[in-house]
Amino acid sequence: MNEAPRAVSRLQQRLEARQFAITAEITPPVSCDAEDLLRKTRPLRGLADAVNVTDGASARAHLSPLIAAALLLNEGIEPILQLTCRDRNRIALQGDLMGAAASGITNILLLTGDDPKAGDQPETKAVFDLDSLSLTRMARDMRDKGELPSGRKIAGRAHFFLGAADVPVDPPPGWRPDKLAAKVEAGAQFAQTQFCMDEAIVRRYAARLAEHEGTRGLFLLIGIAPLRSAKSARWMQKHLYGTIIPQPLVDRLERAADPAAEGERICVELIEAFAKIPRVAGVHVMAPANEAAVPRVIAEARRRVPVQAN
Repeated sequence: MNEAPRAVSRLQQRLEARQFAITAEITPPVSCDAEDLLRKTRPLRGLADAVNVTDGASARAHLSPLIAAALLLNEGIEPILQLTCRDRNRIALQGDLMGAAASGITNILLLTGDDPKAGDQPETKAVFDLDSLSLTRMARDMRDKGELPSGRKIAGRAHFFLGAADVPVDPPPGWRPDKLAAKVEAGAQFAQTQFCMDEAIVRRYAARLAEHEGTRGLFLLIGIAPLRSAKSARWMQKHLYGTIIPQPLVDRLERAADPAAEGERICVELIEAFAKIPRVAGVHVMAPANEAAVPRVIAEARRRVPVQAN
């Protein structure tokens, strides 16, 4: 096996230097106009260390994530390309991975994907030729071995920095992060999580990952949101699997004269708190239907959070 390539992703370099990272996320528009994508992402340039480009979010069609990621790269915005198993067989996924490498896209988040029945075209036939674990392993081998699963050699070189998704838990006694450890064994180097806005749970969850040999070296980025209102917080709790938003934060939003501004303050406060937790390498800021708040939150967090991570 060839030696793994040196870090070329700015995100990877920052994480390996133990600098606290802040990533963001955008959903490509339902549009054939590149400007519609760039208009919503330009405010993140120079603020977010990298920006996730979702792949058919909520099992709905959007501008191609591979094309969107390439457009961001041309704008000086480092993308994290999300690839799901839902819509492509292994041949198509291999082609997209080679296309990403050829475009200079290095950060790849490998996912299973939402069930099409949850989308706006429920009659869609799902593929799921691979799962996220086997996709991660395949991407790793394409990078490290320079070959396809068939053994065919790949010309050129892929410099992938591979990511996985995870759902934080408040770990009970005896809990082991076996699923996440399996993703690390398959090649995952960083993980971005579902929304977890409870500092105490993040502290216990990160500590348990650090104790487990299989996840000890993983770069952990905690999902977080600038909540718009108590109503939106309750909707997320009910509809977004694994979301953790403690009741005191919901009550605080309920009492606020300006809930959206209060939600942004809470988000910044949590970023400050998470930056002090050992083994938390960064945060992943997501704001469904509230994307305009993300640059403001990151800009304020940059003023208040030290560069060096714990």
